[in-house]
Amino acid sequence: MIWPHIFTAMITPFDNYGDLDLDTTGRLAAWLVEHGSDGLMVAGTTGESPTLTDQERRDLFLAVRSSVPAHVPVWVGTGSNNTRQAIEWTRAAEDWGADGVLVVSPYYNKPPQYALVRHFTAIAQATRLPLMLYNVPGRTASNVEPDTVSRVIEQASNLMAIKEASGSIGQIAHLLSQTPSAFKVYSGDDAMFYPTLSLGGHGVVSVASHVAGDALKSLWLAWERHDIQRAHALHRALLPLFEELFRLTNPIPVKWALAQMGWPTQNLRLPLAMPDGHSAFQRLGQLLTNMSELNLEVPHVR
Repeated sequence: MIWPHIFTAMITPFDNYGDLDLDTTGRLAAWLVEHGSDGLMVAGTTGESPTLTDQERRDLFLAVRSSVPAHVPVWVGTGSNNTRQAIEWTRAAEDWGADGVLVVSPYYNKPPQYALVRHFTAIAQATRLPLMLYNVPGRTASNVEPDTVSRVIEQASNLMAIKEASGSIGQIAHLLSQTPSAFKVYSGDDAMFYPTLSLGGHGVVSVASHVAGDALKSLWLAWERHDIQRAHALHRALLPLFEELFRLTNPIPVKWALAQMGWPTQNLRLPLAMPDGHSAFQRLGQLLTNMSELNLEVPHVR
């Protein structure tokens, strides 16, 4: 089992009619792997998963899987606030040949912790695939507590990782202390990548890697070499970019940024949409232009 350090939560390219642009999807997947990503996830929040049909999820996965080397893991987002639906999507992803599934905490209906244990356990026990739990209270309105994660692991050994996006250093520390050493804790926020590594985390499930994948890989390599000064400098240099990529709801800014780099990614599906004009992205545009001055040059599409 390969566990990437830079997992990119891929956007979903749409054409001008709002349909999937599978050609761009495949080219982007290959390009991301060339520029720092060692794992890819499709049909997640960044991929506008609430707007995707079941067939589109499959088509996205197959387009990405066929475009990157076999050793690069390709995972699928299969979470839902309907446990039966999540199980159905997870079993489908297994049939397609996914390497694993990302399962977000149920949104809107806010189950208590004991119900979350039952929810995640039911999904995990329905598949042989490895699961990564996704805790993102800012979107789901509920927090998956470390004790809850531990209880699911006790009942489902294929819960092997978590994408932790609570923004809490304390919660990350508790997760690392309360889960087995083989359990992988990923930062779910680009800005928390370096702090998560410093606590013993494994990597990041990233949005910024669409435009700064090489820099994120450099940060990881510096950390692995114990070049703390270099890793810290990269973290500080990238922080403004991380902040701007989430100034508006993700994935609006990163799709705009990719479009500035030459990718046809400006289209979103309602209820998300680009703002009128470009003033909302003035700072982001400046950061992309100035990346070369920080020795963090943004590579352009060939």
